[in-house]
Amino acid sequence: MNSARRITDELEKPDLDDRSYRVIELSNKLEALLVHDAQTDKASASLNVNVGNFSDEEHMPGMAHAVEHLLFMGTEKYPVENEYSSYLSSNAGHSNAYTAATQTNYFFECAAQHESNEKLTNGTTEGGANGTSAGPLYGALDRFAQFFVKPLFLENTLDRELRAVDSENKKNLQSDGWRLSQLAKSLSNPRHPYHHFSTGNLQTLRDEPEKRGVKIRDEFIRFYERHYSANRMKLVVLGRESLDELESWVVELFSEVKNQNLSQNRWDGIEMLTKDQLSTEIYAKPVMESRSLEISFPWQDEEDMFETQPARYISHLIGHEGPGSILAYLKERGLAQTLSAGYHPVCPGSAFFEIEVGLTPDGLKNYHEIVKIVFKYIGMMKANPPVEWMHQEMKNMAEVDFKFRQKSPASRFTSATSSVMQKEGLPRSWLLSSTSKFRKFDAQAIVQAMQYLREDNFRLMLVAQDYPGNWDQKERWYGTEYKVERVPADVLSEVRRALSNQESERIPELHLPHKNEFIPTNLDVEKTEVKEPAKAPKLLRNDDKLRLWWKKDDTFWVPKANLNIKVRNAVTYANPANYVKTNLFISLVKDALSSYSYDAEISGLAYGIGANMLGFDISVHGYNDKMAVLLEKILTTVRSLEIRSDRFDIIKERTARKYKNWAYQQPYYQIGDYTRWLLNERSWMNDTYAKELPHITVEDLRVFVSELLQQAHIEVLAHGNLYKEEVKKIGNLIESTLKPRALPPSEWLLRRNVIVPEGSNFIYKHKLGDPANVNHAIEYYLDVGHVMDLDLRAKLQLFGQMTDEPAFDQLRTKEQLGYVVWSGVRPAAVTMGYRVLIQSDREPDYLESRINAFLLKFRSDLETTSDEEFEGHKRSLINKRLEKLKNLDFETNRLWAYISGEYLNFYQVDRDVGVIRQLTKDDIKQFYEQYIDPESSKRRKVSIHLEAQASSEVPEVSPTQQKEQFVGLLGQVLGSLGVDVDEARLEHQLENIELTNQPQLLEATKQYIGTSIPESKTEEVLGQLKEAVPQIQMALKIKTAESPKDPNEMAAKLPPPVIINDAAKWRAGLEVTRGPVPVEDVQDFEDVESKL
Repeated sequence: MNSARRITDELEKPDLDDRSYRVIELSNKLEALLVHDAQTDKASASLNVNVGNFSDEEHMPGMAHAVEHLLFMGTEKYPVENEYSSYLSSNAGHSNAYTAATQTNYFFECAAQHESNEKLTNGTTEGGANGTSAGPLYGALDRFAQFFVKPLFLENTLDRELRAVDSENKKNLQSDGWRLSQLAKSLSNPRHPYHHFSTGNLQTLRDEPEKRGVKIRDEFIRFYERHYSANRMKLVVLGRESLDELESWVVELFSEVKNQNLSQNRWDGIEMLTKDQLSTEIYAKPVMESRSLEISFPWQDEEDMFETQPARYISHLIGHEGPGSILAYLKERGLAQTLSAGYHPVCPGSAFFEIEVGLTPDGLKNYHEIVKIVFKYIGMMKANPPVEWMHQEMKNMAEVDFKFRQKSPASRFTSATSSVMQKEGLPRSWLLSSTSKFRKFDAQAIVQAMQYLREDNFRLMLVAQDYPGNWDQKERWYGTEYKVERVPADVLSEVRRALSNQESERIPELHLPHKNEFIPTNLDVEKTEVKEPAKAPKLLRNDDKLRLWWKKDDTFWVPKANLNIKVRNAVTYANPANYVKTNLFISLVKDALSSYSYDAEISGLAYGIGANMLGFDISVHGYNDKMAVLLEKILTTVRSLEIRSDRFDIIKERTARKYKNWAYQQPYYQIGDYTRWLLNERSWMNDTYAKELPHITVEDLRVFVSELLQQAHIEVLAHGNLYKEEVKKIGNLIESTLKPRALPPSEWLLRRNVIVPEGSNFIYKHKLGDPANVNHAIEYYLDVGHVMDLDLRAKLQLFGQMTDEPAFDQLRTKEQLGYVVWSGVRPAAVTMGYRVLIQSDREPDYLESRINAFLLKFRSDLETTSDEEFEGHKRSLINKRLEKLKNLDFETNRLWAYISGEYLNFYQVDRDVGVIRQLTKDDIKQFYEQYIDPESSKRRKVSIHLEAQASSEVPEVSPTQQKEQFVGLLGQVLGSLGVDVDEARLEHQLENIELTNQPQLLEATKQYIGTSIPESKTEEVLGQLKEAVPQIQMALKIKTAESPKDPNEMAAKLPPPVIINDAAKWRAGLEVTRGPVPVEDVQDFEDVESKL
């Protein structure tokens, strides 16, 4: 009989945590953390397996990643490949997974309960272990558990999922983060798995193994069976159900997972860098124009040092940005702009300590000087014993952070916690606090850790596009150009002298940090009984200079607050040059504040400042105790900044690189900016800003800043642990410090969108800037109407819900168009619409045709949607809209969106839900026919096509090869359905049949099957074949000869689009919307009662 051993019910948890916990171990050694949260509206689970890409077979890099993908593609109990995702989608849920070096992490979340105890979308009620009705969690857990009990590794999904892995890899090929990480790995010890390529691609996972005669499906199954053992699995389940019920479900569903009693994956005793690889400097050429210096030290594994964490103390000192720090000194000398330092665990047994410096042009020329300065600071650290008061400061702050930790989204919590559970030495009662807390000051452990910071134990990587210029090698997997040399002997000699800390080597400006005055001391929160939290803030002030909104926290009860300030002016967005100047000014403000604000940042109090088309925003967020102190410093700097010529030159050069690098981002990152640019009445792109930048001088900026603050209207939201009188003082502080004259509403800039005319089908095409990126992108946008049209908004949201999973399943999973496939609602300032976004190595015109085909097919899907399925979609959407805000920041962001969006629609969620409840299937059919159907004469469509300069190599396939591939894939499908396959006989059966003719292919296959399977299974197998044959045709790019009503044929017969050749001229020819108008009278929110 299956059972569980209880390990503990007592976990160290934050003060405000109202959950209950239990850690159990099943009889198969699978360990689980159960979490009962009576108030949650989202249930979740995550399972972490102690196997990752470090366990890949040498001859097949990417195996662990491929297996992660394949587990989603059907199980013996639930063989339909999208059953899991469809179930989650219909229950307001989603799922994901990732593969790391030594872990593979799977997770999902869904609605915690059915709304009003309604039936599930399939008209049935899921049953729990005790036979009682259960919420969506039980059904999701049942499907999820089967990943680890009996996955199918279906042949007909294999090629598609390997293409998904390949597409994911292609997405990363031009990303410097991936490229430089792999370069560091490729130049490490080949005996250590850190050296390997981890993502995988079609060559490593399919083409090359097949050439060697490897049966790749068998290899993936072997990998799974070899490494997926219950005793290596850590499960977290969170739900509203009691701990006892959750335990019974876990025992029932996960006890079947096979236990092979495998030991923990470890790589002790294998050096990541050999002696020859130390004391070297790697010169790497990046894709983007960036400059950095990385100093890497092989380090001890600190996984079991969770009580002392010596590396955390050391990184606090080296990575400090306040007075006396390395960064403050380097910035003053004009050598660096950023510096970070930290411990990076690689796997059990191996780690690095890394220091990364963002260089200025002078810093690049003098990078060896920076190395010496870093080692002089290290020498000073080593000469001084570890400082206990500094450790105590860090300890106190860590305890405050943990004490007032707020809830995070359910799947984020379960995924992170299941990963933490892999730390075998960590007491189970500390699973939540883990390394969040400092528990012991161990000076000796810190001293011992510092011994790794030696002159013979580091490697440099210098990243720059123009230095040294004579790279002589290319990294195998990403093609990064690089060169390796020994660190010059004279530099090593100077490093040794720097570490000696002799008086002649010391730099007076370098010293340990002073005591931190920003650590909060007043953490009082007055919690009161609240019948129902307020949905709108109060308006404390509303005059020609300032509008002051306030909401006292009535939900989360933490000693924190958020301040959002909008300084609206008429000059920031008057022209492109002004917008560039505003951004330069903001960067200089942040530059000037960096040393001062660092103590606040590490004390849980941070700020942000950024430009937008209405002016600029300032935000301050964190513990409210010292918030006013930081705010005053920010405002004073904004008002009185002395613009230094040397800092201006550095910031201007950095801004130029930012504009240039924008064009080298992933296409799907860029495409949203193009859509906004086309749809906004007034907007510019980065290339316009880049052209303005060279003409701006320091004197221009000084003159502009005086104009920027001359006239303004200020809008403030204060939310959190702040009382009314405190907020009034904050409002007065802002006004009295910035001292603007009033900006009359007649001079406020209005955000407006163009109105895409009915019956339009526009395409804007743009060639991407990165010559080496093989990925194209498309955003297919359908304008629906005004964002405040309540009825249309509800219909659009429901349509987005209904197409979310089918679009992903069809366009990504089945057609494998690309790794990035999104669909859903796209709101703008005044309008809203439906969009489909794809990044792919397929050309945008082809992607457009596939989106058209999908939308045309959805017409019949809508017709066949049952009432139960339709109500399920409504329920899922309502659950999403009513999802509880997880923490103070979530609520602030929502309130500020309503305020800064200018509609003041604080009751939008309730209004949306009220309309969604009343919608019928006919409502959505009419909505589809007018706004979505590609054959509609009224729909309004604009597509943006970003076209790659490079192309992905796709070899030509002969008809004979195509027939062989078809037979091979069809044979795989038949084999997975229990049919004995003789490929020679199958090929003979299909010999005289055109691959374009689906009916004949199906009939011939039916004859081939004959009586080889039981009659009871024949209908099921033929049903599966009807789905599989079109997918095989699509995968092999076989043009089908189907009926005229086939969506593919219909898509091909749509009228040709109109190409937008001149965007400015196109916009000028369109009508525009009015600007945002509040849906509520602002006076309705004026505070008339509150005395707090």
